[in-house]
Amino acid sequence: MKTGVFWSYLAVMFAVTYLVRVLPFVIFHKKIENKFVRSFLAYIPYTVLGAMTFPAVFYATGSVITAGAGVTAALIAAYRGKELFTVAVCASLAALLTGLLLQVAL
Repeated sequence: MKTGVFWSYLAVMFAVTYLVRVLPFVIFHKKIENKFVRSFLAYIPYTVLGAMTFPAVFYATGSVITAGAGVTAALIAAYRGKELFTVAVCASLAALLTGLLLQVAL
C-alpha cells in the first residue's frame, strides 16, 4: 500500500471515529434515549473500519487464493471466540502455508 493512500485512509478513519463519538456531546445536551440512534452511533466506527479494511485484505498478499485462505482462517478463529492476536496469527499462517503450497504445486 502506498504511503499516501495509507495516510488518507488513516485520516478518514480518525475523522469518522472521532466525529461520531464527539458530535453527540456537542449537539445534544441531554442523554440520547432512542435505542436506534444510540446503536447507530455506537456501530458506525466499526462499520467504516470494516468497509475500509476488508477490501484491502484481498490485495495484501498478491494472490486472492492466499488472501481467501487467510480470511477464512480468521473467520473460523473469530467465530470460535479466539483473541485478536490468535486470529491474526491464524490468518497469517494460513496465508503463508497456502502460498507455500501454491509455489510447490506450480
